[in-house]
Amino acid sequence: MSSSATTRTPLPEGTLPVAGALLIAGTATYAFFKIGTWALGGADEFNPISSLWFATFALAPGFFLPLEQEIGRALSHRRAVGEGGRPVVQRIARLSIVLVTVVLLAILAVSPLLATNYFDGDWVMVVCLMLAFAAYAPAIIARGICSGTGRFNSYALVMGSDGVVRIILCIGLAIIGVKSAGAFGLAVALAPLVGLGLVWSRGSLRTTDGPEAPWSEVTPNLGWLLLGSVFAAMLLNAGPIATTILADPDQKTEVTAFAYGVLMARIPLFLFQAVQAALLPRLSRLAARNELGEFRAGLKRLLMVVLVVGVVGTIGALVLGPFVIKTFYNADLTGRTLAMLALGSACYMVAISLAQAIIALKGHAFVAMGWSIGVVVFLLATWLSSDDVFERVEIGLLASSVASMITFALVLRHRLATGIQPDADSVMDAITDMPLET
Repeated sequence: MSSSATTRTPLPEGTLPVAGALLIAGTATYAFFKIGTWALGGADEFNPISSLWFATFALAPGFFLPLEQEIGRALSHRRAVGEGGRPVVQRIARLSIVLVTVVLLAILAVSPLLATNYFDGDWVMVVCLMLAFAAYAPAIIARGICSGTGRFNSYALVMGSDGVVRIILCIGLAIIGVKSAGAFGLAVALAPLVGLGLVWSRGSLRTTDGPEAPWSEVTPNLGWLLLGSVFAAMLLNAGPIATTILADPDQKTEVTAFAYGVLMARIPLFLFQAVQAALLPRLSRLAARNELGEFRAGLKRLLMVVLVVGVVGTIGALVLGPFVIKTFYNADLTGRTLAMLALGSACYMVAISLAQAIIALKGHAFVAMGWSIGVVVFLLATWLSSDDVFERVEIGLLASSVASMITFALVLRHRLATGIQPDADSVMDAITDMPLET
């Protein structure tokens, strides 16, 4: 047997199901926007659903991804040492109830502003936003249970079924002639519960009794993970949210077209994150074994992939973007706008990759700092850069991603130079830190 054959590392457990689920979820997003626009009769009518979509995915993954990470990490550790994980699940479940309650009360407190300034007076969309946030809590925690117990097919089922169910509901509403945006909003809000029910019925969320789980077991880095995740999700969805708030009432069509442009610019990001599901565990294992020379080489290869994907995506957006978005969504956007959005997504890809490497090297606090710097830069650039609503948001998205990317590059360089020793917990956090949700 050749040496290359003996040293070849198989794909880590769960890689293929998770990568497949990411691709299915990403594809379903584009299909939902296409079908929803057709079903409701045009971009103006779909605008409330678009606004609900980006608000939901700015909130739900931001607040609940850290709970998924921590429950997955804690259950994985207990699984390795032969201990039951039910106390961990119970502890995280109680924490999630508190978090859901706090956020729902906050949404309720600002609901008059949300309804008036964001949803154009549509209170049904505010209710749908609250339902969506509450529904994603158990669904995302279920993913954490599945990953921590090694049930990756069930993990993929929860993630992938969400998008598929939304499309099925959307088509069903269109067939029976429903034209109410509220009904389609409920499809967005309640879709994640179907996948949750499926894995529950399969017994994939079943855990066994074990030693009591102290807070220190399930929350060692939760605060930093939560802060970083919220800022990363805000940054990812900031463009459509900002244009919805800043645009004039007669610019609904342009706002929806801009949202389509943001989604089109994310195509390389969706594809990259599916590939990354295979690449990152290998990189993190090198960090866990403290093979920092190979870690640097692997990270450079990963960043080269990002660079190639980003360059191709940006050029493609500039040259082919206007034709594609006109053909697929019947929307008019310039090549310059789409190229700016694609370049911002490319920089965001680099930032994600660097952030995950930093988490593997126990730099959770620095990741939170980097994403928070990005949010501040977005606010300043959007405020100061231009008088045109869409141009200033484009500049804000690009500037914010560049700011986070540079911050993470400097932090990673420092941590590699100082020889930080990773541990199993930080490696697990890095593997599961995927802020892109659909």
